[in-house]
Formats: sequence, structure tokens, C-alpha cells
Amino acid sequence: MSRTNLFACLSLTAGMIAAAAIFSHAGPLDPPAGPVAPSYKTLTEVEPRTAINAANTPGDADSLYRISKSGSYYLTGNITGVAGKCGIEIAASGVTLDLCGFEMLGTVGMGAFDGITVTPSDGVSIVIRNGSIRRWGDCGIEFIYNSGHPPTSSAIENLSIGANVRYGVYLEWYSSATNCRFFDNGSDGILTSAACTITSCIATGNAGDGISVNTGCVVNDCTARTNTGTGFNLGLGCTLINSTAANNLDGASGQGCTIQNCSFEANSADGFSGFEGNTIIGCTAYRNAGNGIGTGTGSTITDCTARSNDLDGIRVSVRCNVRNNTCTGNGFNGDGANIHVTSSDNRIEGNLCSTADRGIDVDSAGNFIVRNTCAANTLNWDIVANNVVGPIIDRTTPGSAAISGDAAPDSTGSTHHNANFTY
Repeated sequence: MSRTNLFACLSLTAGMIAAAAIFSHAGPLDPPAGPVAPSYKTLTEVEPRTAINAANTPGDADSLYRISKSGSYYLTGNITGVAGKCGIEIAASGVTLDLCGFEMLGTVGMGAFDGITVTPSDGVSIVIRNGSIRRWGDCGIEFIYNSGHPPTSSAIENLSIGANVRYGVYLEWYSSATNCRFFDNGSDGILTSAACTITSCIATGNAGDGISVNTGCVVNDCTARTNTGTGFNLGLGCTLINSTAANNLDGASGQGCTIQNCSFEANSADGFSGFEGNTIIGCTAYRNAGNGIGTGTGSTITDCTARSNDLDGIRVSVRCNVRNNTCTGNGFNGDGANIHVTSSDNRIEGNLCSTADRGIDVDSAGNFIVRNTCAANTLNWDIVANNVVGPIIDRTTPGSAAISGDAAPDSTGSTHHNANFTY
């Protein structure tokens, strides 16, 4: 037998063995007796969730619907409020409520009742997402505080919450709000307890503060605009990052906070109004009706821009560090300083101050002022006696010849490493 024929025989034999192996596991060709049973899984088996309705989640005296067991729940249609009842009461831990894009709408004269009320005294891990909650007689969503055991570690996501009589949302400890909009509520857009995280949210047109958070919270990538109160009202030790406040009372206020890469624009008082211990880095304050950035004892303001604010660009009181900021055109109403120091023990270093009523204005003794530059202010330097000031070199008359090439003589008029310059 030739090699070709031998290979063909071996291949045919292997195929027959493989086919025999397959048929030996294929089962009987005749179906078993009886009706044919479906082999697919139901939707409930694939994703076990419970619809919100009168049969599954019956309400009680003060709620249209009430969730009393842990699990996953969803809306199948819009909910309209009635007098004397909240929309949905969540009375258990471990609940996920998906509004599925539907709306919960309150009604006129319903009384002080929430769209969604979270009531368990030790509730944890409650998630509410994906829908609209409007015009309820109290809050859109309220996590009810019970002394000693508030609901904690919960989340709201992808919600639009507006025109409620009181808060859009009241959120308890260690919880989060993500991708939500709070608008036209009768008080704060969202109010939280301590250690919460607010991310990618927008608060507009609320009659109180836009976003008001308690101690140790983080607010990131948010916008607060046209709120009657403060855009971002920050508790002790909060962090505000990559956020914008415009057309509020104050843009933001806080104590012991870190404020980084934020913008405060056209607010009717200060851009940032702080108490003690704040760190403000890389922020912009523009055309606010008060001070651009104002903060109290022991604060740091660095690498910020303050421009065209009606009063001072940057105002500090005691033991502050003001470094490497750009302040131009402040005192927009004709009476303000680019940097205004109202007390003692501050370090003012490396700032650029131009085109204001006063460049650097220091009201008190005992400050350290070095390496700043002032130009085109009505009064470039206004510093009381008994401060430590690097030499101020007047270079308003340019000192250099034309330069073309790789080198030129010094035209600063000083080699002092702490010199301040007027130019």
C-alpha cells in the first residue's frame, strides 16, 4: 500500500471513531413521552427583581408603596402622589430601587411628604437610580435621621430631582451621589451628613445652597449655578475638586478645606469665602461682586488667578501663605486691592498684581513680603510700617536695550534674591 493510501485509510478510520464517540453521547433519537418543557430561563430567573405595585409592595397609612424586605425593585410606570402620603417608603436594608426612567410626581396640597423616604434606623446599602422625582411636598429623597442609627453607606445615581418644597435630597453618612441634577428646590439642592462623596452632579436654581455637605466630604466635578445661597457650602475638612460655581450668593465657603482646580464666576458676594485652615490651589475667581478669594487664619492660596472682582482679588487675615498667584483688574468698582492683607504673620511671595486700585495692600505689621511684582495699579504698594519687605525696585522705566540673540545684560536693577519689583 502506498503512503498516500495508508494516510487516507488512517484518516477515515479516525473520523469514524470520532463520529462513533459523538453518537454514543447524543442520547436517544426518540423524545421522551409527555409534553415538551421549555429549556429557557424566565426574566425573573435571569434578573430576579420585584415590580413596585399594590400587590408586591402595598403601602400603608403614610405611603403609596412600601418596601419592607431586602432585594431589587423597579418601577413599571410613572407614580403620581396623593395627599397625606409619600411616594415610596424604603423600610429595609440592602435595597436597590430602579426607577427605570419613569417619573415620580407630587401633587398640589399633598402635605409635607417625600417622593422617597428611607426610614430604617440602621439601614445600609440602599441604592436609588435612573429617574425623575419632582414636586413633592417635602424632599425629593430623604434618608430619615434616627438618633444614633442613621441610614448609612447608600447611593443615589442618575436622578433628576427638582421643584420639591424642601431639599432635593437629604443624604446620610458615608453615602454618595453620582450623575444627579438638583434644580429649583425650595431649600438646598442636596444636603448631606459627614463623609459623603458627590460626583458629577449639577445644582441649579435652588432657593438655598446648591450643594451643602458636612464634615469630611468630597465634591468632585460638580457645577453649582444660580442658587440663592452658596454654590458649595462645605463642612470642616472637605475637598472640592474640578468644580464650577457661578451666579450664586457665594461661590463656595468652608473651613479646613482643600479647594483645587475650581472656578468661581459672577457670584453676587465672594467667589470663595473661607474661615480658617483652607488650602486653595489652582483656582480661578472672576467677576464676583465681592472678593475673588477670601480666607481666614492659617490658610494657603497658591497658583490661583483672581481677575475683575469688585472688591479684593485675594484677601487674607492671619498666618496665611499667599504664593505665585496672578491678580489683575480687581477692585472693579474702583476700591479694591489685588492682594489685601488685613492682619499679621502672613507670607506674601511671588505674586503678580496689576491694574487695580491697589496692587498689594497690607494693613498690619509683622508680615513677610518678597519677590512680588506690581504693575499699572493706581497705587502699586500700600504697606504699613514694621513689616519685613524685600527691596522694592522701581523698573517702570524700561531698562533693557533691544535684545536679539542668546544673551543680554541684567536690567532688573537688583541681584537681591528677595527683591520686589514695580514695572
